[in-house]
Amino acid sequence: MTPGQRVEKLVRDTATVLLPERLRKWIRKQQRLHNLQSTPVGSVDFGGLRRLSPISAVFGQDRDLLTIERYYMEEFLQNHSDDIRGRVLEFGDPAYTKKFGGDRVTQADVLSYVEGNPQATIVADITDAPHIPDNSFDCIIITQTLQMIFEVDKAIATLERILKPGGVVLCTSHGMTRVARREGVDDWGEYWHFTSQSKRRLFRAVFPAENVEVSTVGNVFTCICNLHGLGASEIAPEELSTHDPNYEMLVLVRAVKAQ
Repeated sequence: MTPGQRVEKLVRDTATVLLPERLRKWIRKQQRLHNLQSTPVGSVDFGGLRRLSPISAVFGQDRDLLTIERYYMEEFLQNHSDDIRGRVLEFGDPAYTKKFGGDRVTQADVLSYVEGNPQATIVADITDAPHIPDNSFDCIIITQTLQMIFEVDKAIATLERILKPGGVVLCTSHGMTRVARREGVDDWGEYWHFTSQSKRRLFRAVFPAENVEVSTVGNVFTCICNLHGLGASEIAPEELSTHDPNYEMLVLVRAVKAQ
């Protein structure tokens, strides 16, 4: 053991002694479970990541690559493509309805928050939309949108109300990622970044608890790459497919309305 490693161990052991017994037990358990190997202080090579600005400041869109978030979103929708059928509502444009619904979709609707979207069939504030009839849709696709809505509980209540009995909402939202600033544009901002716990409580307040499936994607490496705006193709498949619940890049929800 080098002098630096001995100092690091002494600091770590001293800090552990000062912690409550319950927390010390948890730390020891995590060390056993993950077989953590300490990286000596000062030995980390940050390489091209040692910078104070991201590699891409626009979520990787300037790199002409499928972004990491988009990769995970599409994987989620592909896994639940059987739910995308009948009359489907999507926010902003019908791209995912067409891509993953195909011939199963009998009517594709698009909701826009503001006037002027040529693809929109419905203009509405989803937190207060009495003009959208109850029990209208077999499926609702809402990707990367809930975090832009301040009264998110009202939005989820509307989603449940306008679904048909047995209808499905497929929802993706930011967890651990950079802020998408749109203040002053169409009255949009970004108000929330979710965790699996918060999304579970929000959706189970409206949908039957047993009908709400919440999952997360991401790990420490993919989160770092995503913060820098790297593309999914710049990461190995096994790195993309490894999901650590402590690093929730995206929080994914599949919720089914009661019959």
